[in-house]
Amino acid sequence: MYDHPGVKTSSDYPVPETMRAWVLGDPDELTLSSKPVPVPARAEILVRIDAVAICATDLEIIHYGSPAKIEGGAPFNKNFTPGHEYMGTVVALGPGVDEFDIGQRVTVEIHAGCGQCKRCRQGMYTACLNYGLNYGDVDKGHRANGFTTDGGFAEYAVNNINTVIKVPDTMSDEEATLVVTAGTSMYGLTELGGLVAGESVVVMGPGPIGLLAVAVAKALGADPVILTGTRDSRLAIGKELGADHVINVRNEDSVKIVKDLTGIGADYIVECAGTESTINDAAHMVNRGGKICLAAFPHEPVLVDLPEIVRNNVYVYGIRGEGRSATHRAMAFMAAKRFDATKIHTHTFALDDLPTALKYARERIEDAIKVVVTAKRESGIQAAAE
Repeated sequence: MYDHPGVKTSSDYPVPETMRAWVLGDPDELTLSSKPVPVPARAEILVRIDAVAICATDLEIIHYGSPAKIEGGAPFNKNFTPGHEYMGTVVALGPGVDEFDIGQRVTVEIHAGCGQCKRCRQGMYTACLNYGLNYGDVDKGHRANGFTTDGGFAEYAVNNINTVIKVPDTMSDEEATLVVTAGTSMYGLTELGGLVAGESVVVMGPGPIGLLAVAVAKALGADPVILTGTRDSRLAIGKELGADHVINVRNEDSVKIVKDLTGIGADYIVECAGTESTINDAAHMVNRGGKICLAAFPHEPVLVDLPEIVRNNVYVYGIRGEGRSATHRAMAFMAAKRFDATKIHTHTFALDDLPTALKYARERIEDAIKVVVTAKRESGIQAAAE
């Protein structure tokens, strides 16, 4: 029986001692295993995971290891469970926790930070200076679920209360998993200045973060919002989410079109593709004194036209995750139906079928965008619209 000193539970939500969890062995090797259900400490809650979305960063971690950091190094063969875009139900409260009630539906953000370093004190907990340094005899208090501690490809996970957001009854489990994605888009626009009403915004790359960046920018009043990419089907979803103009860069000169549409170049660029060509296009389509947010992880070092950036007093920002509580603001927009994030949810699988779900996400089978995994035991694929 799950019974730990200072931890509050309820007979309405019984908690087992063990759970099913996917564990990372060698690169690309996941095994469904049995692990102890974690125990929440002070300022923590235990979440029964009801749904978890697959992020491109999950695919990176499972294949390359980085940016996860377990015991000071790569996460392979360390009994580590990845996954970070999850939601669920509160089933246990750590000592002293009264901010949440057992039975509440919640969604989570990834990073808690250590709360004591310079960056955390500035609210930049996604850039915590103690990232991944909780191992051996050292406990700096940092945690980033699915990156430095166990994540959501399991039945239960512990979260710091600072990373938890209540989910309204009107929101489905699947939509609630998308709050982190929308929060990352919101964080990028926050770092660019936040007040984008009436300003021109270009989003480069119609992946999940890029598509929701379109939605968030439009909800913030940006005008016009321009989306660039290579897949017409994704660009069409961008139009549905609020893009005023879409540009297929395979067929059109995006730099010229952006300058024609704006007259002098865009005020803000949110670069979500992470390629050398898109980063340089961003440098050439932004206006003088404009701002570029780099939201993607390039696989290799890239050559950038720095003279163009310096000559034109262009500001460049790199973002990591969903910092500065951006998920809370994204949830406010989603709960108010300011945009429909479910347009990027394309496929649903059961937890047992995680390898297949990862394959759909990695290979973009059936033009998969956001693949969601539920804790239901039945197997099989479902289209998002069903």
